[in-house]
Amino acid sequence: MTLTIYGCYRSRATRNIWLANELGLAFKHEPVIQAGRVPDPKAADAPVHTRSAEFLKVNPNGHIPSIDDDGFVLHESLAINLYLARKHGGPLAPKDVQEEGLAAMWSLWAATECETNALNTLYHRVAKPLAERDGKLADAAAEALRAPLAVLNDALAKDGYLVGGRFTVVDINVSEVIRYAQTGAPELFAAVPLVKAWLEACQARPAFKAMWQARDAEAA
Repeated sequence: MTLTIYGCYRSRATRNIWLANELGLAFKHEPVIQAGRVPDPKAADAPVHTRSAEFLKVNPNGHIPSIDDDGFVLHESLAINLYLARKHGGPLAPKDVQEEGLAAMWSLWAATECETNALNTLYHRVAKPLAERDGKLADAAAEALRAPLAVLNDALAKDGYLVGGRFTVVDINVSEVIRYAQTGAPELFAAVPLVKAWLEACQARPAFKAMWQARDAEAA
């Protein structure tokens, strides 16, 4: 049985690699890079990227990450994590249909309520070259995050986790989305101390640290 994860560390593939580390899964890593980061994607010596013909055979959408799990191909990082958790079980997986519903709800919530705004704070305050940043867009995105972060803070008030009173795949999925705002809009977290503490606890886990160490070692 072979699990292959396609995608570089400086991408949403971190979510899947972190979970694989938590589950103790052996996997093959294919470090496909975003085509926009390649100086000349059509060059003969270009690294494998999201528009390479060989990768488009894996994911015709041309996005990372994707996985090939012994012939079963799946795209979308949050869905991949839900699949891997369910397949391999254990305390990180939903224990019943209600927890499955909550896992899907929170994963979709993170993608729809938070991710675009969190990324815009990161891109337009930190990641993009100065000439390409839009300060007004970043400020509006940060302001838009206040309400969902308050919702998340309230959800964590019961026991510090999102599902079942324990660390699960849901915490990985949601924290990896909120992580962008840690760098892009750190001022938001004073108002949501439970979110801040939860992020710190998630990122203190050995499996996260192993993923992050590999990410730091990857070329920017």
